Amino acid sequence: MDSEEEKEKSLVHNFDPTSISFMNGKLIIILVVAAFLGVTTGYLLTINNGSITNVKNSISASTIAKGTTEGSGDEKVFKDVTEGSLKQGGIEGEGAFHLVRPGGDSQNVYLTSSTVDLTKYLNRKIKVWGQTQKAQHAGWLMDVGKIEVVE
Repeated sequence: MDSEEEKEKSLVHNFDPTSISFMNGKLIIILVVAAFLGVTTGYLLTINNGSITNVKNSISASTIAKGTTEGSGDEKVFKDVTEGSLKQGGIEGEGAFHLVRPGGDSQNVYLTSSTVDLTKYLNRKIKVWGQTQKAQHAGWLMDVGKIEVVE
């Protein structure tokens, strides 16, 4: 019996609640330092305005000439093609730009782009490859993946 009592005593014992605490001084200091480092890292990353440029495909507006192409070469994803004159503005919140094509406003193609900076091509005649998106107001809404300057 003595051996059973000894086993029970060694397995079950009371903890002193003052000696063990999850919120001791060291843990609080570690949490404060981790929070400070996280905030500092986030701030330093946003100094760049959150923009990441693709140097390989980046073209400045001053070097754009007829035949210039920019964007993805993946024509399996960006399989829809059209051309027209690029203008600023969408329609009722859909698209940031639009292509003016012959036939009036009903023939405009409203554009967004996940890969190409379209602002460099404003007022130029361009050919675009993209993926048609579902739209509520635009007759044709396209996510542009590749662009070529026609004129």
